[in-house]
Amino acid sequence: MDVHVLCEGNSLFNRFIAEIRAVDIQQDPLRFRKNLERMGEIFAYELSKHLDYEQKKVTTPLGIAEVQVPSIEPVLATILRAGLPLHQGLLNYFDRANNAFISAYRKHEQSGEFDIHVEYLASPSIEGRTVVLSDPMLATGRSMLLCYEALLKKGAPTHTHIVAVLASEEGLNYLKNNLPENTTIWVGDVDIELDANSYIVPGLGDAGDLAFGTKT
Repeated sequence: MDVHVLCEGNSLFNRFIAEIRAVDIQQDPLRFRKNLERMGEIFAYELSKHLDYEQKKVTTPLGIAEVQVPSIEPVLATILRAGLPLHQGLLNYFDRANNAFISAYRKHEQSGEFDIHVEYLASPSIEGRTVVLSDPMLATGRSMLLCYEALLKKGAPTHTHIVAVLASEEGLNYLKNNLPENTTIWVGDVDIELDANSYIVPGLGDAGDLAFGTKT
C-alpha cells in the first residue's frame, strides 16, 4: 500500500496547511473553506498522475494533436459535513466524476468512549471503478474505514484513494492495517498525538465547525 505525504516536499501546499492550523486565520470561515478547496485541487492533481491514461487525437485549428488523457473517471466520495470543501476541490479538477456522500458521526458516551455511526449513503455503483474517498481529518481512522465499508455495498472498486488533509500516526497505521492492498493513502501532513478525546494534536480543531459553524 502506497502512502503519500504532501508536506514532505516543500510546495504551496505547506502554506495552506499553515493557514488552516492558525487560530487567527481560522476566524474567517470563507478562507478556511477556500484553503480546503485549494488543497483538494492539489490532491487531485497529484493523484491524477497515478491513474490510467490513453492516447487521444484532438483536432486543433491547425491540425491534429495526439495527447494522453485519463482513460477513467473516478467516483468522488466524501464524509459529510466537513468533507464538502475538500470534495469540491477534487471535483473542480475531476469535473466529470460521479459523486457519493456519506453521513458519519461520533456518538459520545458519558465514559468518554464513543461509537461511530454511518446513517446515510448516496452513491452510484462503484463496481470496477476507481474511488476517491476524502475527509479533512484522519484521527483514529475508524470513521474512514466504516465509510469505506459502507461504500462496498455499492460494489467492489478496482482501486481506492484515501485523501485527508491531516492524519495522526495512529489513524494512518490503522488504515494501513485494515484496508486492502489496492488502496493508496494521500495525506497533507501527519501529527504524532491523539488527545483523550481522540482529536489530533496539534491538529487544527474541528474542521466541520470551522468551515460551517458550531453544531449543537
